[in-house]
Amino acid sequence: MHKIVFLVLFFILNSLGLFSQEKLTWNDLADVKFYNVYSAKYDDIFLKPKFGPIIQSYQGARIRIKGYFLDFSIEEDEFYLISQNPRSSCFFCGGAGPESVVEVVFKQRPKFKMDQILEITGVLELNVDDVDHCNYILKEATGRLVQ
Repeated sequence: MHKIVFLVLFFILNSLGLFSQEKLTWNDLADVKFYNVYSAKYDDIFLKPKFGPIIQSYQGARIRIKGYFLDFSIEEDEFYLISQNPRSSCFFCGGAGPESVVEVVFKQRPKFKMDQILEITGVLELNVDDVDHCNYILKEATGRLVQ
């Protein structure tokens, strides 16, 4: 009897999405428009995102995405990205847009190498106002190599 109750609870919780994560694609992250906004702090113009309803529905959700690992860490300052493109053509180094990178805050310091293809899982945060961070941030993240 206990096994049946456990199985029923497991399926109910799983159907509510408590154990699942959504796999997003780079097309999903393209559900955003950008507007030029002046930053007095930096005396410069930045792109401010206006997220569409599809991507807004994932705010705070545990998601997965596949892309290229980029490490822009300097000394103790860790700064990792997952990118739609390899480093040579990423948002910072090439001609891609800001929707093609996701800032990643790992649970533990990663041991991946630049441009390895990974699948990253984490909690999605949509960043509208903080120009010191990317528009998409994955927190509590873990990653695995993809063949």
